Amino acid sequence: MEEKIIREHLEKNAVAADPTLARKLAVYLDMLQDWNSRIDLTAVTDEDEMLDRHFLDSLCPLKTGLIPEEGNLIDVGTGAGFPGLVLALARPGLQVTLLDAQRKRLDFLEAVCDAVKAGNVTTIHLRAEDGARRPELREKFDIAAARAVAPANILCEYLLPYVRVGGYALCWKGPGLRDELESGRRASFLLGGQTQDPVPYAIEGRNWEHRLLPVRKERPTPKAYPRKAGTPKQKPLGL
Repeated sequence: MEEKIIREHLEKNAVAADPTLARKLAVYLDMLQDWNSRIDLTAVTDEDEMLDRHFLDSLCPLKTGLIPEEGNLIDVGTGAGFPGLVLALARPGLQVTLLDAQRKRLDFLEAVCDAVKAGNVTTIHLRAEDGARRPELREKFDIAAARAVAPANILCEYLLPYVRVGGYALCWKGPGLRDELESGRRASFLLGGQTQDPVPYAIEGRNWEHRLLPVRKERPTPKAYPRKAGTPKQKPLGL
C-alpha cells in the first residue's frame, strides 16, 4: 500500500504520531501480506481492511490518553504485532516488549523491526502465564496490553501480573465486552486490579463497536497468580 494512503488514514482518524509512521506502516503492511501467505498471521486478506482492522485499531486508542509517550509496555500474545509493534512505531519513546508463545510469529516481528529500524522493541518467546512468573517481568510494566486474545476475566489473569502498582492492563475489546464486564470486574479484584469504565473509540468509515477496557493495578498480584499454563482458560476466574 502507498505511504500516501496510509498517511491519509492516519490524518482522517486524527492519530498524532511520529512523522515517519506512515512509511514504517507501509513496510509493515507489505511484509504482513507476504508472510501471511506462508505462516497464517491473520485471517484478514483485504489490504484496506488490514489497515483499518489491525493498524488503525491499534492506534486509535492513543487518543484516550491511557498510553504514555514514554515508559514501558508489554503486549501479551502479540500475534502479528497488534497492538504492540504498531504502538512502538508510533511512540519511539515507549519501550515495548512483544511476548508470544509461537516462535514463527516472533520471527516475523523481528524481521519487521529490522526493516523499519525499530530500536525500542524486545521480543520474548514464552506463554503468558510462564512469563509473568519471571522476576524480570513480573510487575515491571506501566502497561500490559492485549488485543483479540481472550474474554476480559481471562485477560486479567494474563495481564495484571505484569503490571506495576499504579499501572494499567489495557484490553482491546469489541461488542462482546458488555457480557464480560462483571466477570472481568471480579477477576481483576482477585488479581489486585480494578476495572474502569470502557472507553469507546471509532475508526472513520467503519461501523465497528470497539472499546478499550482499562484495569488499574491497585495492589500487588497474589503470588498464586497466574496459575499454571492453560489453567486460566480452562478454569476462568470471576464466574
